[in-house]
Amino acid sequence: MNISATEELLLQRHTVRSFKDQTLTDEQYTRLMEAARFAPTSEFLQQCSIIRVTDSHLREQIRTICHLDYVGANGDLLVFVVDMYRNHRIRAQLGLADDGLRSTDLFIQAMEDTLIAAQNVVIAAESMGLGSVYLGSIQNDIRPIIQMLKLPKLTFPLVGLQVGVPEKRTQVKPRMPLPLRSFENQYQDEFNLQNFAEYDAIVETYYGQRDSNQRIDSFTKQIADKISRKRFKRDDILAVIHEQGFCQY
Repeated sequence: MNISATEELLLQRHTVRSFKDQTLTDEQYTRLMEAARFAPTSEFLQQCSIIRVTDSHLREQIRTICHLDYVGANGDLLVFVVDMYRNHRIRAQLGLADDGLRSTDLFIQAMEDTLIAAQNVVIAAESMGLGSVYLGSIQNDIRPIIQMLKLPKLTFPLVGLQVGVPEKRTQVKPRMPLPLRSFENQYQDEFNLQNFAEYDAIVETYYGQRDSNQRIDSFTKQIADKISRKRFKRDDILAVIHEQGFCQY
């Protein structure tokens, strides 16, 4: 079976956390933003905005919140924002109420818009020879992020993205086999631990042989460890979503 260049790109995509000491060129940045601009959008509402953080003090503050040394260091730092404020302003000037903007349904739509735009940027970056790492860690303490980026009500910083020229490439992390995550017609409960034994062995080999941060680890061990741990101030996220005016019903 012949694999297209696009498929090969998607199958070889991996996270990059070490970038060269250079920012994106104007052309590179514009191309990435164009990729985001043409991402699919639910009902053509285009409920996503992107903030490029260039101020060194802001980058340092975000790095502190993320607890990750590479955040806001080399490369470019982007924050993808669920944005219904823009549509609120349009409706207000048309003399229309914004009650609908406060529904959970529309917030989910806007989250989808935002994540799809972010993934478009990631794929475009890969095609340009750049690397990237998603920063869900901006959610560690979301209120200061909102304050420092001067985000109004009806916006929410969903995910960060560090993108730039890779200092070094890492191995592709082995993903879960299709039979454990791809079903036909109906959801299948095939999740007995023994069904994960072969995949656990593959993951253990990957962690034991990779170029950096070698360790003994497996997929099921990570599920056991990560989900139960205290996640900084992330328990506040629902309250912050409500504070920003979302999910009122």
